[in-house]
Amino acid sequence: MFFASDNAGPVHPAVIEALAAANRGYASAYGTDALMDGVRARIREIFEAPEAAVYLVATGTAANSLLLATLSKPWETIFCTPMAHIHEDECNAPEFYSGAKLTLVPATDAKLTPTALHAAIAAEQSRGVHGPQRGPVSLTQATEKGTLYTLDEIAALTATARDFGIRTHMDGARFANALVSLGCTPAEMTWRAGIDALSFGGTKNGLMGVEAAVIFDPALAWEFELRRKRGAHLFSKHRYLSAQMQAYLADDLWLDLAARANANLAHLVAGLRALPDCTLAWEPAANLVFARLPRRLHQRVRAAGASYYVWDGDPDHGDPDELLLARFVCDWSLPRAEIDRFLSLLAD
Repeated sequence: MFFASDNAGPVHPAVIEALAAANRGYASAYGTDALMDGVRARIREIFEAPEAAVYLVATGTAANSLLLATLSKPWETIFCTPMAHIHEDECNAPEFYSGAKLTLVPATDAKLTPTALHAAIAAEQSRGVHGPQRGPVSLTQATEKGTLYTLDEIAALTATARDFGIRTHMDGARFANALVSLGCTPAEMTWRAGIDALSFGGTKNGLMGVEAAVIFDPALAWEFELRRKRGAHLFSKHRYLSAQMQAYLADDLWLDLAARANANLAHLVAGLRALPDCTLAWEPAANLVFARLPRRLHQRVRAAGASYYVWDGDPDHGDPDELLLARFVCDWSLPRAEIDRFLSLLAD
């Protein structure tokens, strides 16, 4: 009954097999391997972007930070929500790599809105040399609260950014989960909606450790390459990154794994909705959900071995009927029987 994080799930067997195959013999280093040529071509095909620059790094933090550094200047500010991963969970890495600061924009359901974004951008670059200049917008799809931007919402936000002459980055750590939920194409959720650069996630969806940085304006490619090397994120034995991503993209495995994770979450949510003492904090749309449950139920399932994060309060001490917010995440590998066991414990 593991609902703590999709980071903790196993690597898909096809990826392990691809790594074993890549381990035979010799291959060119630093991203010049033949596997990477295939990965680059496949991502360009998937995104219908034949000129896109495609690079691989080992972590989502590296992808986000290097892309935002490429899109910004040290005297600028990056606009994001207060619950964005780049603000809450990356130890100021985006600021470290870019030199820029973050401006936190009020969010609705963990999402930026054009009105709030416009106000935040307009408030900056108003003090001449004394204040921060306007930098890129970063939005997260799916959000850290499990909600989704619609295609129209993405387009409205990128249009707001363009009105001020700035670019937009998408943190797509759970990009595949969002794509499956919306039923759209990768192009529709990115460059056709105005996105300039994408952190294309894989680690949360069955890979050992690789993310793609996809830049839709090839004019930015060389700067990203320099920043990746200078930031110590250019792998010498790059083929092991390439092999993972190649297996991920082959036969649309990435979409299949995301669909499995989303289906697991939908099954969990259906059971949670049936509980009289459970309320959902946000309407879930991908593979994670935040729910409030009485402390006594938290104690019961945790004692039985359930693993997840309680977001507020001490689950072990206090009023047994007090509602505590928790996050539950489903990955592709979670057995349906484990979800049913968890729900039966809650129902009992």
